[in-house]
Amino acid sequence: MSALNWKPFIYGGLASITAECGTFPIDLTKTRLQVQGQVNDAKYKEIRYRGMVHALVRICREEGLKALYSGIAPAMLRQASYGTIKIGTYQSLKRMFVERPEDETLMINVLCGILSGVISSSIANPTDVLKGVSLTAQRAAVVVGVELPVYDLAKKHIIMSGFMGDTVYTHFLSSFTCGLAGALASNPIDVVRTRMMNQRSQQHGGHSNYKGTLDCLLQTWKNEGFFALYKGFWPNWLRLGPWNIIFFLTYEQLKKLDS
Repeated sequence: MSALNWKPFIYGGLASITAECGTFPIDLTKTRLQVQGQVNDAKYKEIRYRGMVHALVRICREEGLKALYSGIAPAMLRQASYGTIKIGTYQSLKRMFVERPEDETLMINVLCGILSGVISSSIANPTDVLKGVSLTAQRAAVVVGVELPVYDLAKKHIIMSGFMGDTVYTHFLSSFTCGLAGALASNPIDVVRTRMMNQRSQQHGGHSNYKGTLDCLLQTWKNEGFFALYKGFWPNWLRLGPWNIIFFLTYEQLKKLDS
C-alpha cells in the first residue's frame, strides 16, 4: 500500500468550493420545490412555484437577487470540509485495494464511494446547518456511492474504447453521466431528507407529521403518489449535472498541475 497522498484532499476541496458557487441558486430552488405541496403541513401545502424557472423568477422578484445566494457561506464551509474529505478518502481507499487505477473494478469503487460518503458526511456534519447525521450520511452514501464510481467507470471505458483520450471532452461526458445517475438514485432520499430536516427545524414541541425516514417516504408515496419522491428532479439533475461538470473539470485540471 502506497503512502497517503494529500493532493486529492486539497484538489477535492478546491474543486468542490468552485462547483458549489456555480450551482448554489439551483440548489436553493430545488429545496423550495421539494418542501411545497405537503398535505400534512399547512405552512407548505400551497404550491407556490410551478417549476425551476418560475421559482427563480419569483424569488428574484419577491426577495431580490441576493436571496438566491442566501446561505452560501455555510455551504462553502461545508464543501471545504466535506468535499475535501470525500474525494481524498475515496482516492485513498481505492489505493488500499488496488495500486493501479487500471485495476479498479465497479464493486471496489462503489464500496469505496459508500464508505467515503458516510465518513466525510459524518465528520463534516457540524458545519451543516440542517443537522442530523443519519439522514445526511444516508444521502451521502447513495450520492457518492453512485456518482464517483460512475464517473470513474465512464471515463475508463471512454478512454479504453479509443473514442476519446484523457481530455476535457471525456471529463465533460463522464461528469454529465454521473450527475444523471446521482440524481436518479438520490432524489427520493433527498425529498425525504429535506422534509425531515424541515420538520425538525419548524417543530417546537408540537405534532410531528413524520415518525421517521421510512414513515416519511411511505406517507409521501401514499398521499402524493410515487412521483412525489421525484419532486424537484429536474432542478436536482440540473444542479448535480453542472455541479459535477464544474467539479470534475476543475479537479482534473488541478491534477494536471503535477504533470
